[in-house]
Amino acid sequence: MSNIILEAKNLYKTFSLESSFFSKKDKVVYAVNDVSFELERGQTCGIVGESGCGKTTTARMLVRMYEPTSGEILFYPQSQEKQDVISLSNKNLRAYRERVKYVFQDPSRSLNPRIQVLSILTDAFKYSSHKISKKELLELASKTIQNVGLSESDLYRRPSDFSGGQRQRISIARALIMNPEIMICDEVVSALDVSIQGQIINLLQELRETNKLSFIFITHDLKVAGYFCDKIIVMYRGSVVEEAAADSLYKDALHPYTKLLYEGARGRRTTSNIEVKSTLEEEKGCPFAHRCPYAKSQCIKEKPELKLVKDGHKVRCHLI
Repeated sequence: MSNIILEAKNLYKTFSLESSFFSKKDKVVYAVNDVSFELERGQTCGIVGESGCGKTTTARMLVRMYEPTSGEILFYPQSQEKQDVISLSNKNLRAYRERVKYVFQDPSRSLNPRIQVLSILTDAFKYSSHKISKKELLELASKTIQNVGLSESDLYRRPSDFSGGQRQRISIARALIMNPEIMICDEVVSALDVSIQGQIINLLQELRETNKLSFIFITHDLKVAGYFCDKIIVMYRGSVVEEAAADSLYKDALHPYTKLLYEGARGRRTTSNIEVKSTLEEEKGCPFAHRCPYAKSQCIKEKPELKLVKDGHKVRCHLI
């Protein structure tokens, strides 16, 4: 376990639909259903799937923006004993969030438009365990903003003065300034032009190498995941359906859903164009059975286990 930095075990998350007087009682959405995976130190793990598959909910549970309904999240800091993230006190949770930083999809909403970039980068230090003088903080902010490809003078501007790609660089700088061990990037390039996407991905590659970072990379784009990630986890309706090395998954994909995603990424016509079905009942069969052209009665009645089929390659399918 010495090479593992973060581990999720049997995570479940349900959301109540009781949002108004007319809502039906005891109705819930099963957003995440028995998700388990490991992140190795220095590794980039991609979590991919269509909208509504549970990938963002899973990521937010890792930093306890959402509290898991059940399951475990274990953090293995360097030269320290493992931490049970779910049971951390408020003080220890703040320290954990300094080491595991979250970068949101839309920087125009996650950055305060009324304050300068300098404050966006440094305000968190008021509540952190880091003891640092104002002079040192300014030097650190200057170094960090330049590390993401912007200039020192940009510290005194506001987010509205920047383009979407530049705002995302500011978001990355805000996460980077605490010198984290893990960065969770939630669809950080999905709203950007293709040319800007490449710049941001290359920036993250550089930061990974120079800062010895581990990444969890949330995306719906298999091409981006295949380029940037070491390992890809494919989710559908809250469940992990396949997990494999990124450089081999495109040719060794086994699950029908993963194959369908790759067909879509290549621009080919697929056999299924059915919309993702919301999970309002606890899953009893294969989560993909209602779309799978190969589904049998067993697939509808019995949920398959996520089983190891070869080195590092796992799949959840009765037909494999």
